[in-house]
Amino acid sequence: MASTAIKTITDNRKARHEYFVEESFEAGIALCGTEVKSLRQSAANLKDAWCDIENGELFIRQMHISPYEKGNIFNKDPMRTRKLLVHKREIHRLLGLIKQDGMTLIPLSLYFKGSNVKVQVGVCRGKKLYDKRADMAKRDAKREMDRAIKEKNRQ
Repeated sequence: MASTAIKTITDNRKARHEYFVEESFEAGIALCGTEVKSLRQSAANLKDAWCDIENGELFIRQMHISPYEKGNIFNKDPMRTRKLLVHKREIHRLLGLIKQDGMTLIPLSLYFKGSNVKVQVGVCRGKKLYDKRADMAKRDAKREMDRAIKEKNRQ
C-alpha cells in the first residue's frame, strides 16, 4: 500500500487566533475542473470562510478560489458555495455540536491528499478579547525563553 502524499494548499491562520479548536475532521469537497487546476497553483483563500449545515448537507461559504487563467467560459464564481463531502451520521453529530452556545464550523486548511482535494474543518468556540491577550502573552514568554536559551548556548 503506497503512502498518499499530502501537499498543503492554504491554511487559515486567522482561525487559530480567533477560535479555540475543540475538534477537527477531514472532508472532501465538490469542485469543478478549473477550480482544481487553480488550486494546483495555490490560488485559494480561507480567511473569511465558514461552514454551514443546510437541508442535511454541509457547505463551505466565503472560500475564495481564484479563476483559472486559461479556463475561459468554464470558470465558476470564485466565491460560490461549495458542498463538502461527509457521511450523513457525521453531519448529524456535527449538527448536535454546533447547536451548543458559541460553537461553529471553520475550515482550518485546504490540501491535496494524493490527487483529491480535502478540507480540514474544525469545530470551534470563539475566543474573547482576554483569551487572545493571554495567548499573545504566552507566545511572547515562550519566544523570550527560547531567545535566552539560544543566547546561553552560544556562550
